[in-house]
Amino acid sequence: MERCRIVFSGSGGQGIITAAIIIAEAAVLYENLIAVQSQSYGPEARGGSARSDVIISDTDILFPKVIQPNVLVCLTQQAYNKFYSTIRPGGLLLTDTRYVETLRKADARQVELPLYKSVMEKIGNPIVLNICMLGAIVSLLDIVKADSIMNVIETRIPSKFLDLNRNALDLGISIAENGA
Repeated sequence: MERCRIVFSGSGGQGIITAAIIIAEAAVLYENLIAVQSQSYGPEARGGSARSDVIISDTDILFPKVIQPNVLVCLTQQAYNKFYSTIRPGGLLLTDTRYVETLRKADARQVELPLYKSVMEKIGNPIVLNICMLGAIVSLLDIVKADSIMNVIETRIPSKFLDLNRNALDLGISIAENGA
């Protein structure tokens, strides 16, 4: 497989870091791949900027930081403005239509999806926006399977919230497959 370098970016409280941890664990525990995950966030835990890097590979990873991602997820305008220029040519740039207005064209496949709007209309709880976004990533990338993501979620989330998260994951897959 080609090494996948992902940068998840947004603001604290959107579940960016949790999403990165889940996809990295899914790759390692259920897909027999190697993954590293690192994170950084502003001084304010909630509302400040958040970034998490994930590298997934089938060979050793010698440096854990992503310099030029081939997948960039931006869930805020600030994150988009800061990172859009770092994407590798031909990479995937995923944004949420509610929070991000793509003003510039990056040399990448730009996918703008109504993730937040769909979560609110179909599920009614914004806490699962990150899981919906992971569903979109699963659909667009073919690196980890949805079952692997759910297996990790089942170990991290109280059982009373599993259906909510499963619905969010399925919704993200559906949005990415159908474009809305």
